[in-house]
Amino acid sequence: MAEVTEVDVVVVGMGPGGEDAAGRLAEAGLDVIGVEAGLVGGECPYYGCIPSKMMIRAADALAEARRVNRLAGEAKVRASWDPVAARLREATADWDDKAAADRFTDKGGRLVRGFGRVSGPREVTVGERVLRARRAVVLNPGTEPVVPPIEGLEGTPFWTNREAVKTTRAPESLLVLGGGPIGVEMAQAFARFGTRVTVLEGGRRPLSREEPEAGDLVAQVFEREGIAVHTGQKAERVGYSDGRFTVEAGGRSFEAERFLVATGRKTDLGRLGVAKIGLDESARTITVDERMRAADGVWAIGDVTGHGAFTHVSMYQAAIAVRDILGQDGPPADYRALPRVTFTDPEVGAVGLTEAQAREKGLDVRTGCTPLSSSSRGWIHEAEGFIKLVAAGDELVGATTAGPAGGEVMSALAVAIHGRVPVSALKHMIYAYPTFHRAIETALAELK
Repeated sequence: MAEVTEVDVVVVGMGPGGEDAAGRLAEAGLDVIGVEAGLVGGECPYYGCIPSKMMIRAADALAEARRVNRLAGEAKVRASWDPVAARLREATADWDDKAAADRFTDKGGRLVRGFGRVSGPREVTVGERVLRARRAVVLNPGTEPVVPPIEGLEGTPFWTNREAVKTTRAPESLLVLGGGPIGVEMAQAFARFGTRVTVLEGGRRPLSREEPEAGDLVAQVFEREGIAVHTGQKAERVGYSDGRFTVEAGGRSFEAERFLVATGRKTDLGRLGVAKIGLDESARTITVDERMRAADGVWAIGDVTGHGAFTHVSMYQAAIAVRDILGQDGPPADYRALPRVTFTDPEVGAVGLTEAQAREKGLDVRTGCTPLSSSSRGWIHEAEGFIKLVAAGDELVGATTAGPAGGEVMSALAVAIHGRVPVSALKHMIYAYPTFHRAIETALAELK
């Protein structure tokens, strides 16, 4: 017979949001079991946010050093992946989650290793063990890299982002399938270490979900840096022989030492067992209400809810779910000012709706766009980029800031959207001089 354990709360998936929720509930005095098949802490600290941005930081240091000859004298740069690999091993504890696991158990929680599957109302099965929750089940299963069914791909040593961050050397050449955030970030990072990089993107431009100006800017910068970008390309066949990949796409053949597949991420809801609680296992996401409730006694948070595969969304939703489980007051979920950043150089920050999304909603749209060089600091830095604002009536509903520290500049606009600050009020603010964000004032003047 299966071993049955009764607890107050079962948290399935100990990624950033799951770990945070489980820890908070344990600290509140509840009996909590966290279930994790992989690493406690999830994708972010081991493969996603932290390692990839360390790679990007190193690559940006090389790029900045190469600007010395134009701005400040003479410098010679020799790129080496060795310190990058060493820092990544240190930051991830060589991909060991003991510190994160101890952080949770020190709060009073219990950790169960293995894949958790919903097996009934408020019930989760892990192997031969059944966990029954008196109070709540929190689903935070995260996502896995999507591997498209391309002929010849299966069985080859292709990379996802996980293998890319574990590499001990920058490859001589790299094919990147997918021009989304992961694809373009990895492409630029490796290119700046001397890797010959080619990006194959199925859409019309990189970063196809963002404003077209952002994708066009990234494509222009990549061309200048020697990164080949081929749009409208769907990989049809993959070959691997003698340590080389060959990818056929759009009637052409592309060859490289390594092949990075960056075509999105997904959750297998069928494997998770959500049909046992009346949810659609064929869906891409789990629908939740404004308090993260997915079913009776079940809350869902993170990537699986479809509100953005970002650590900050998962943590935000975790706090809402915890309050609801504990019966505490607090505001419901509000995604109007959801921020996102692609850490290329120039960096692309965005918040709220794009112009196209706003028009699809039938809003009376006004846009204003200005090059970052309209600010004195942008001119001083010879910075490429822009600020684009999307307004409906006297209210901002979206913004994109591309350029140095684009994600930081975006934060000011995120506050404006979240707080529903009228455009008429923003036009009469004092913007510090000389700063990149002073270009916001010019973009506001361009709204029409």
